[in-house]
Amino acid sequence: MHDTYFLLVSVIILALVFDFINGFHDTANAIATSVSTRVLSPRTAVMMAAFLNMVGALSGTAVAKTVGSGLVEAASITQLTVISALSAAIVWDLITWYFGLPTSSSHAILSSLVGAAIATSGADVVISKGVYKVLLGLIFSPVLGLILGFFMMMFLTWICRKSTPSAVNKVFNKLQIVSAAYMAYSHGNNDAQKTMGIITMALVSYYKLPDFHVPTWVIVLCATAMALGTAVGGWRIIKTLGVSLVHLKPIHGFAAEASAASIIELGSSIGLPLSTTHVISTTIMGVGASKRLSAVRWGVGGNIVLAWVLTIPACVFLAWLICKAGMVLLGPA
Repeated sequence: MHDTYFLLVSVIILALVFDFINGFHDTANAIATSVSTRVLSPRTAVMMAAFLNMVGALSGTAVAKTVGSGLVEAASITQLTVISALSAAIVWDLITWYFGLPTSSSHAILSSLVGAAIATSGADVVISKGVYKVLLGLIFSPVLGLILGFFMMMFLTWICRKSTPSAVNKVFNKLQIVSAAYMAYSHGNNDAQKTMGIITMALVSYYKLPDFHVPTWVIVLCATAMALGTAVGGWRIIKTLGVSLVHLKPIHGFAAEASAASIIELGSSIGLPLSTTHVISTTIMGVGASKRLSAVRWGVGGNIVLAWVLTIPACVFLAWLICKAGMVLLGPA
């Protein structure tokens, strides 16, 4: 039997490992721009992001419910399904972290869950409406990020048109701390909820619970794991987003972070699991393009987009493979 207490504990441990890795993999989402513009020191930025990631993670469960009960039929999965999904997402996160690619931990875990569920019970257990909802966020949030980042920067440029560069830098040195805090909070509010949903799905499956409800202890554990991961920091990806993609000044960092955080908060409020990585990357591109198109290093941007495109099929296949291997080793559920 797959559904043993040992496997349930394994799910919880793996989920917390994934949340920890998500924290250091996605630290760059919140602090890359503020570090690259030297508004905050790396240590201060990471500590602030860790704290506000935790606060954000404690702020709601709408996204958790979408992940845990809206993507695949919870009654048709096993603990092995969830273990396979988490293992595939962790492997993908570590591979992309090693190469400094800011891919989406969100889409890694969501697509891995679909792949593992198909391996367990077939394609019929996948909830089409939930998949479309995730794909909607995947397609439109980067586009919205590019547009909002562009126009936010144009608006700020117009507002500051009569100010001296030194005066603008002085003001936005302070404002970017606020926007970085907002970004860290929104990241925790959206991303940590995905792991909450995964753990709660495993609990529903094991205890045969009649409804989906995220326990308080799950919320606290996931918030803590993400905060600890954030405190470690993901310096390879910080360099890609904050230095390699566009040369930023404090006003640009504020525009990118404020735009991205607003989009993510909107998604969290309606239970839409967005990729914080996709959103902040495209707002940075939009901000850079507002100066001139050549200000964006489009070759770096192209590598990032390629990694985005590969994430879903790679994780679906990897999770399917791990789950099938597990079924061979452990026997049928």
